Amino acid sequence: MRSAQAHLPVSGPDAGDEPTDLPVVRDRALQAAGIATLILDPAPDVPTIVWANEAFSRATGYPARDVVGLALTILEAPGSAGFDFAALRADLVGDEDDLPQTWRMLSARADGGMAWFEYSVAQVRDRDNTVRHWVAMITDVSQEVLEREEQARSIAVERAARTTLDLVSLVSDLLTDLDYPYVLREVAQHLQHGVVGWAGFFLNDNGLVFSEGINVSVTTQGGSNRPAREAGVSVDALGDSRTPGVSVEHTLSIAPAIDPLQDLLDGQVAGPITFPLRTDYPMGTAARVLAHEMRERLGIPDATETGGEAAADRDDWPMVVVHAVPGRRRVLGLLVTTPTDSSVAALSDVDATTMTLLHVVARRVGMAIDNVRLYAREHQLAETLQRAMLPEQADIAGLDVWTYYAPTSDHAQVGGDWYDVLHIDDEVAGLVIGDVVGHDIEAAATMGQLRSVVRSYAFELTTPELVLERVDQLMVGMRVPRSASLVYATLRQIKAETATPTEPAGRWRLEYSRAGHLPPLLLRGGKVSQLSGAGGALIGFGSRARGTAAETLEPGDALIFYTDGLIERRNRALRAGLAALVDAAERSAATDAAGIGEELLARLADAPEDDVAVVVVRVPDPVADGAPPAMSPRSRRWLLPSEPASIGRARHAVLRTCQAWELDDVANAELVVSEIVANGVLHGWGHISLRLFDTGDGLRIEVEDSNPAPPVTTDGHANRLGGYGMQIVERLADWGWRPSGSGKLVWAKIRPSAR
Repeated sequence: MRSAQAHLPVSGPDAGDEPTDLPVVRDRALQAAGIATLILDPAPDVPTIVWANEAFSRATGYPARDVVGLALTILEAPGSAGFDFAALRADLVGDEDDLPQTWRMLSARADGGMAWFEYSVAQVRDRDNTVRHWVAMITDVSQEVLEREEQARSIAVERAARTTLDLVSLVSDLLTDLDYPYVLREVAQHLQHGVVGWAGFFLNDNGLVFSEGINVSVTTQGGSNRPAREAGVSVDALGDSRTPGVSVEHTLSIAPAIDPLQDLLDGQVAGPITFPLRTDYPMGTAARVLAHEMRERLGIPDATETGGEAAADRDDWPMVVVHAVPGRRRVLGLLVTTPTDSSVAALSDVDATTMTLLHVVARRVGMAIDNVRLYAREHQLAETLQRAMLPEQADIAGLDVWTYYAPTSDHAQVGGDWYDVLHIDDEVAGLVIGDVVGHDIEAAATMGQLRSVVRSYAFELTTPELVLERVDQLMVGMRVPRSASLVYATLRQIKAETATPTEPAGRWRLEYSRAGHLPPLLLRGGKVSQLSGAGGALIGFGSRARGTAAETLEPGDALIFYTDGLIERRNRALRAGLAALVDAAERSAATDAAGIGEELLARLADAPEDDVAVVVVRVPDPVADGAPPAMSPRSRRWLLPSEPASIGRARHAVLRTCQAWELDDVANAELVVSEIVANGVLHGWGHISLRLFDTGDGLRIEVEDSNPAPPVTTDGHANRLGGYGMQIVERLADWGWRPSGSGKLVWAKIRPSAR
């Protein structure tokens, strides 16, 4: 074997100085070394092998004697770049320290197998410092390369999983603010950051529509659009297709489905699917809509797509991936994406992690849309039902009426307390105030039943005791589970033909009957008397005949009707609370119903523990009302239902308040309050709170509603009336807004007009 190997050149300064057996020792040392070693002749363009050790044979499978004289390229793997000997020569020659050049390369073994070798090549100089040979050390690093590749794959999988979790978490955070008008656009943009090439949502809101946000007010129509899936195909009563002109007695030929999206929208396939952006989808199909929209958004003109070739004969259409956006009971829309690699033509070519991420995002978006729309529907239903049960106040000619109602529940607009001011006919006004035990949903439902019954009998019967007796009978028959107290009163202005010396014309006659309710108060000349007559048992427990008490009201008199929530506290007995109410009423110096009510609320309703309902009815006094106003709190408040009638009530409230406070610019104040309240009625929901303040240099108006969106000054809407309200406010007042509870508060301070 040794005869087939070349001996190492002698590199000492003098060959005679070396032991005679040193070349033999070096041969044996290199032969015994465990590292594959080659001596190369660099003279040819492709270096040839001069000598190889046994370790080389074990590493490559080539016998050492057989490779002598062969080019080093026998180790090049088929299809690889191979050796770059020009660059290697340049690197070796350019290195003044003769350091070895090292690199790794996929190489071929003698048996055709592949292995990763690490090559380390250095120059070998003779006594005259001439390079005539290279020495190459070859190490099999296949295991290390495989481990590194596996580690890199593990790191990539871990990084992808972390990216997926981060993106899912980010999407979840975005979906917590569904009021944001561009929430779907934000989600799509985050998907485009390294996950997909393009992403967008198309919601099936009575038709497939590209959506950047969620329209919670959409009322979608259920059911499938199966006939639209088949172009030019007649359908029978069951929606099955049949060949036009062929009798149903013959075998029917089912037309092929030409709308691949409809099965996805109908929930018949789970998806995802690849969707070619063809140009020949029939009109009116979801496929036609999506293909046209996507071609525009991706900048693919139809002319370049058709290219003069028939659309039906083409098979190279651009592809997108479509995921269903599922809700609880139906598919709400589609998530459309394009892969980062434009050459992808099938779902199997898309990374599995990416597909999982898109599936999770589509499901989360679908559940978020379904939840917010379900909440909006339930909220609208609850708002409608509660608005129907809210107290009402009719305008009564000749009387100054102020009302206030506040439930204790933060989640409902109605409770167990209520009031009604009814315009029964031109001569009679009805007034009801009541309290159902409790302030939960059941109390509110009982209140709604009781309120409807009382209103019905109030318009049928004119005597309070008869109304309560009929209510007793009906409530017993209905087996209402909650007990309730109430006062029903009628106010009738005395006409000249019915006047008497004790009841002169122009005065008002009060008749009332109480069913276990606290006595109304009569404020006259700074003194309060309790109207405790005509008392009786709670509604539904009236086994005895009810009674009616009467009182004649004089100009300047004020009636105060209230529920126990105004005066009762845990640390104060009901009797003590009633005494406090009497004291507060006697201290009132206001000359209008709203002023009296404001003083009562300011002194007694600072921390109510139950629903509060208050009605103040005052008979105007032309003499006293024309006198200089007494010192009283220069603030007023009203709680108005979110309905158009509240706009007129707000204007009337401002008018009476400005007259009571002798403020100027009444017309401007009326206009400002009507615009702000109209915005609350149009765009808000629930109660609208109106407050008026005399700041000393002008009237300040505050309107609070439950819509957190701020008012915006616009130039109006094209082809629509309105849109100029806040411009009017801006011309007449300084205004602003701030968040308040779950909604907003809009304030305006009337500017003094130029004299």
